[in-house]
Amino acid sequence: MTEQNPELIAGRYQLVERIGQGGMGRVWRGLDQQLFGREVAVKEILFPPGLDDGDRAALLRRFTSEARAAVTLSHPGVITVHDVVEHHGAPVIVMELIRGQSLAAAIKERGRLPVRRVAEIGAAMLDALAEAHGARIVHRDIKPDNVLLTKDRVVLTDFGIAHLADATTKLSHSGTVIGTPQYMPPEQLEGKRPTPANDLWALGATLYHAVEGHPPFDADGLHALAVAVFTRPHRPPVHAGPLTPVLDALLTKDPAQRVSAADAAEMLASVLRSSPPRTDASVVHGPTQEDGPTHDHDPGREPAPTPTPAPRVPTPTPAPRVPTPTPDPRVPAPAPDAAAEHASAPTRPQQPPTPSPPTPTVQDSGSASPPHHPVPDRPTAPPASPADDTVTLGATATSEHVERASARRRPGLTRRSAILGTALAVLTTGSVLTWTLTRDDDAPRDGAAGSGAGATSVTVVIGVDAPLSGGLSSMGAGVRNSADLAVRTANESRHVPGVTFEIKALDDEADPAKGAPNAAQFVSDDKVLGVVGPLNSGVARTLVPPLARAGVVNVSPGNTDPVLTLGPDWAAGTSSRPHATYFRTIATDVAQGPFAARHLHGAKMTKLYVIDDASPHGTAVTAGLTAEFTKLGGTVVGTEQIDPAERAFAGLAVRVRSSGADAVYFGGYYDAAAPLSQQLKQAGVSVPLMGGDGIFDQQYLTANPEAEGDLATNIGLPAEESEPGRDFLARYEKAGYPQEAGWYGPYAYDATWTLIEAVKAVVTANGGTLPDNARAKLAEAVAGSAFDGVTGRVAFDEYGDTVNRRLTVYTVNAGSWKVVTSGPAAP
Repeated sequence: MTEQNPELIAGRYQLVERIGQGGMGRVWRGLDQQLFGREVAVKEILFPPGLDDGDRAALLRRFTSEARAAVTLSHPGVITVHDVVEHHGAPVIVMELIRGQSLAAAIKERGRLPVRRVAEIGAAMLDALAEAHGARIVHRDIKPDNVLLTKDRVVLTDFGIAHLADATTKLSHSGTVIGTPQYMPPEQLEGKRPTPANDLWALGATLYHAVEGHPPFDADGLHALAVAVFTRPHRPPVHAGPLTPVLDALLTKDPAQRVSAADAAEMLASVLRSSPPRTDASVVHGPTQEDGPTHDHDPGREPAPTPTPAPRVPTPTPAPRVPTPTPDPRVPAPAPDAAAEHASAPTRPQQPPTPSPPTPTVQDSGSASPPHHPVPDRPTAPPASPADDTVTLGATATSEHVERASARRRPGLTRRSAILGTALAVLTTGSVLTWTLTRDDDAPRDGAAGSGAGATSVTVVIGVDAPLSGGLSSMGAGVRNSADLAVRTANESRHVPGVTFEIKALDDEADPAKGAPNAAQFVSDDKVLGVVGPLNSGVARTLVPPLARAGVVNVSPGNTDPVLTLGPDWAAGTSSRPHATYFRTIATDVAQGPFAARHLHGAKMTKLYVIDDASPHGTAVTAGLTAEFTKLGGTVVGTEQIDPAERAFAGLAVRVRSSGADAVYFGGYYDAAAPLSQQLKQAGVSVPLMGGDGIFDQQYLTANPEAEGDLATNIGLPAEESEPGRDFLARYEKAGYPQEAGWYGPYAYDATWTLIEAVKAVVTANGGTLPDNARAKLAEAVAGSAFDGVTGRVAFDEYGDTVNRRLTVYTVNAGSWKVVTSGPAAP
C-alpha cells in the first residue's frame, strides 16, 4: 500500500493518508465505504524481515487470531477493533480513529510530565489492562507510543499484536521476540511465555519514562540493554516523588514477585489522593507533527484534564498524604520509535473514584524493661480477647485480582529470598496490623508505671515495619517484640524524663507493595518520630523513599542491599547516599564476599569456581568475593551465570569437575543452590559449595541431602556469642514473648534504642522538652549516635551504615547449620 496508489482494502476500506509508522506496522486514515464513509484507522502489520513462507503463514494465523480476540474487548481505555482482514498475505486491523496525541509525542514535546498526570494515566491504563487480562489477553508491547491521550480518555492501542495468555504456540524457530526492548521485562526478553506480569513491568517502564523523561534502562545496542535489564537495577527516579514506590514495585525483575495489578491500583490511588488536582494544561488535544496531521484540533481551546478512571477493584483504606516534590525543569525525552494517530466517536466520560473513608485503626502501645534493670513479669504479647484490645486487622477488602496474583507468587521462605522483592501470598489487601496494650487514653499505660510520666508526659511513637503475617512472620514478630522490649526498657528506667515511648507495628507481609502504604501511615501520624524496619530489602525499596521525603528517620535491623545506602553506582566505585534519614544496624552484602574469600583462602582452598544467578544479591557478593580472593593470591578457575529458575546443572557440574576447583562459591538463593550442590556431589565434585546468606536457610538442608560440609556466611553475630547478647536473650525470655527473638531481634532492639537515644539527645538540646520540630531534628541525632548495644558498638558512617560490621561463617554438620567462626568484616 502506498500513498500514491491508495487501495481499497477488503472491498470496503478506502485508504486516505498514512498517519504513522513504527517497527510493527503502518497506520492509515481510512474511510469505511459500507458505513457511509465513517473514518477508521487501518493498521497494516509489518512482518519481521527474513521470514520463510512457513513462518510468515504461522505469524499471519497468529496475528489474525489474536486481533480477533481483541475485538471482544469493550472498554473506554482499549481501542475498539472493528475488523480484521488479510491483504496481500499480511493482516490488516481496522480500528476506531482516535484524534489525540500519543504519550510518546507528549513526552517529546513537553518533556517529563507532572506526577499527578502520570498517576492518572497509569490508573487509566491499569483499568484497561484489568479488562484485557480478565479476557486472558496480554498486550506484550505497552510503551508510550501505544498510549493515546485525548481530552477525556487514555487509550491503549495495538492489541492486534497481543498474545492470549493461554496460547501454547510460540513464534517459530526464527526466535523473533515481539515488543520494544526498553519496555520489556527480563522474562519477555528471554522469550518466555507471556503473562499479565509482562504488562505490569511495561506499564512501570512507560510511567517511568513519562515522569522522568527517559526510560528506566538505556544502553548502546540490544545486547547491552538486555544485560542491563537482567542484571542491574533501574536508575533511581529523580522526579517521580510519591510515584517512586509504584515504579519500583512494577519494575521488580522476578515476575512472580512483581506487584499485582490490584496493589498497583491501590498505590496509584494513594498518589492521586495525596496530590492536588492540576488545573494546568496537562493533557494535549492535537497530535504533534510526528503524529500526523490533525483534523479537529482547536488551538484556542483549553485542554481539560482527563478524569481519573474508577478503579475496577475495591480500594482499601486510603493511605495518608505524602508530600509531592515540586517538579524540576523539563528533561528532553528521546524520540519515540513510532507514532500513530487514532480517534474514536465520543465516549461516555469516566467518573473519578470516590475516596473511601479512612478506616480507624487501634494505635499500638507497648512498654519495656531495662537492659540492666528488673524486668516486669507480665508478658506483653497481644491479649486474646477483643475486650482486652486484641490484635486487629484494618481494611480487609479482598479482590479477585489480588487472589489471582497471590496464587502466582512463589512462597517467600527467607529474608534473602525477599530481598529480590519476594511477594508472599496476600490474604488481604491493605492489611494493617495494629497493637495496643491500653483500653483508653486516660488509663495508665503498661510499662509506664514508675516512670513518673503522669499526665504531663509526652508520648513518642516508634513505628515498626515488619512481616507479621506470612512465611516470614516469625522473624517479623521477633523484630516487633524486640522493639517493644527496648520501649519497655526506656519507660521502666525513665531513660528520657518526661517522655513515654510506644510502638506502632504495621505488617508488610514481606511484600514490596506494602512499603509505600505503610510509610504513608507512619508519616501521617505526628507522634511517629522514627521507624524501625523493614526486615526485607524488597520492602525497603518502597518504604524508605517516602519516609525520607517526609523527613522521618528510619533504622533497619535487617535489609542488606548496598544500593539503599551507597546508591546505584556503588559497585562501580562511586558511592552516594540516596536517603539522608536511612540507617541500619546490620552490615550489608558488600561485606559478605570478602569475608567468605578470606575464610576460603585461609582454609587453603586456593582455586575457586564462582557462579551467580545474576540477581543484585548474587552479583554483589560474587563481585566482592572475586576481588578479595584474587588479591589474596587465590585463583578463580571458572565463572558462570545461571538462570535462577534453572534446576538442571549436569553440564555445569562437568565443567566444575574438570576445573580442579577446591571449592565452589554460589551467589544466589537456596532454591537454586540446593539442587546445584546436590548435582555437583552426584557428579563427583567432592568440594564444598559456599554461599552468602541467600543460602543460609533450613530449606537448603531439607532440599539437599548432599549438603554436608557446605558453607554459608550470615551477616552479624549470634547473640549467644557475647555477654550483652546473652543478657538480651535472658530479658527477652523473661518478658514472656510467645515468639523467639530470632537472628534479627538483637539488631531490632539496637535500632529501637538508637531512636530512643536520639530522642533523648533532641530533648536534652531543647532544655528538657520535646521541640515541635523533633521529627526534623532526629536524623542528625541518629547520625551522631554512639553507644554500646546488645550487638556491640552502635554507630554509623557517613552513608548511614553501621560501623560494627561483623559476620559469621556456618557449615552444615550432621544436617544442621553450625557456627565455624565469627569476626569483623574488615581484616
